[in-house]
Amino acid sequence: MACKRGALIVLEGVDKAGKTTQCKKLVHALQQSGRPAEMMRFPERTTTIGQLISAYLENKSDLEDHTVHLLFSANRWELVPLMKKKLEQGTTLVVDRYAFSGVAFTSAKPGFCLDWCMKPDVGLPKPDLVMFLQLSPAEAALRGQFGEERYETNVFQRAVQQKFEHLMKDPSVNWRAIDASQSVEDVHENITTHSLNTINAAENLPLGELWK
Repeated sequence: MACKRGALIVLEGVDKAGKTTQCKKLVHALQQSGRPAEMMRFPERTTTIGQLISAYLENKSDLEDHTVHLLFSANRWELVPLMKKKLEQGTTLVVDRYAFSGVAFTSAKPGFCLDWCMKPDVGLPKPDLVMFLQLSPAEAALRGQFGEERYETNVFQRAVQQKFEHLMKDPSVNWRAIDASQSVEDVHENITTHSLNTINAAENLPLGELWK
């Protein structure tokens, strides 16, 4: 009997919305319930490309904006073989940021259109579920360590939020908005419910391709 594939679940949101915390809690809950699950995050800073991105985000280097965008995309593509292998083996992947972040952050900069920003990621494995943790940039700014990295300014985060709202209108992607201003446990409960429904539905469906 063929192995039922794992689901590809993505958490998105502005900086400091609680994505990393919720990804870890979801993976733990799935594992506790006997479902194989692993967490991934983008950018994956340990690869050669990821190290270039990390230095840029920490303001240790400067890179031209088109170059940065393509590096972020390349960082996702280099992990596609591993992602597909894990999903085929039945492991659910819970991903902290994906192509949607790449598009939202770059298109929030002057001179970039959504269409150009989306093109490098066309054909990536398509998430079965994308949950957007909704938190106002003003609330996010009150959370710990905000402002340490390049993109953590109120004005920029507001622009990013608007781009995400535009991306969420795309009917080809299964978006769910989650109120991230609730307690950590309430957010977790909400995310877990959506995730379990998605995992059960994805088992017998082929993995799609993003934006195709």
